[in-house]
Amino acid sequence: MSEPVLLVNQNRGLVELIFNRPEQGNALNETMIDAMADALRQAASMPELRLLVIRAQGKHFSTGADLNWMKQACQLTPEQNLAAARKLALLLQQIDTFAHPVLALVQGAAYGGALGIISCCDLVIASNNSRFCFSEVRLGLIAATISPYVLRAIGLRQARRYLLTAEVITAATAKQLGLIHYTAAPEQSLDEAADALIAGLLRNGPCALTATKQWLQDIADLPIDADLIERSAQRLAEVRVSDEAQAGVHAFLQQQPPPWEDDNV
Repeated sequence: MSEPVLLVNQNRGLVELIFNRPEQGNALNETMIDAMADALRQAASMPELRLLVIRAQGKHFSTGADLNWMKQACQLTPEQNLAAARKLALLLQQIDTFAHPVLALVQGAAYGGALGIISCCDLVIASNNSRFCFSEVRLGLIAATISPYVLRAIGLRQARRYLLTAEVITAATAKQLGLIHYTAAPEQSLDEAADALIAGLLRNGPCALTATKQWLQDIADLPIDADLIERSAQRLAEVRVSDEAQAGVHAFLQQQPPPWEDDNV
C-alpha cells in the first residue's frame, strides 16, 4: 500500500507535502491525518526548510472527509469519536502555526475539511477550473473544526452563506472571497503559476519570514493601542540589529544579492 502522504525535499529550502490518495480523491481519513501530522513535524525539523508547499496527486486536491471513515464513527465510543475529531482540529492548528511560509497548490475539488487546510495556509494558488464547497451540511454534518480558520479567511457574513448553503464556489469567486489568493491562467499549470511566487519567497530573508508569521500571529486579535504601538516599535528595533537584517541592508546598499539568495537561487 502506498503512503497516504509524501514529503519531498526539492532543495533550495523548498519542501513539498503531497497528498497521495488520488484514487480516493485524496479524501481525509484518520490514517491520512496522522501521516500529515507526522510529515509536518518532520518538515519542521529540517534546518534547510524555508518554504512548505502542500499539494496533491491526481485530479483533486481533496474531496473532503472519507465517507467510510465518517460512517465508522457510529461504531466508536464517545471518547474514541472525540479523539478522532480532535486529530483534525490539531492538524489544522499545526498547519496554521507552522513557523515557515506555507503555500497550497489546489486543483480540481477542494471540499469540506480541505477548505480548513487551505484556510490555514499563508498563500493559495488554484487552477482556473478548481471548485470549492463547504459540503458538510449536505451530509448532516457541521464544519466545526475548520470554521475558526474559515471565519478568519472570508468573514462571518460570507461564512454564514456558504456554510449554510453548501453552494459550489468557482475559483474566481473563491479569489474574491479571500479563500484563495491567485488563480492560474487557463493555459498555465499550477507549477508554472507558482514559479514566480516561490522564487520571490526564496529571495526574502528566512528569519524575517518566520518572524513576520509569528508577529502576525501574536497581534492578530489585539487592539491598536499605546501598548501595541510600543510593542511594535520594540520588535522592529530588535530585528533591525539582527545579523540577517544587517546583512540584507548591507547587500542592498552594495547592490549585491543577500547571502541567503546566493545560497538558494
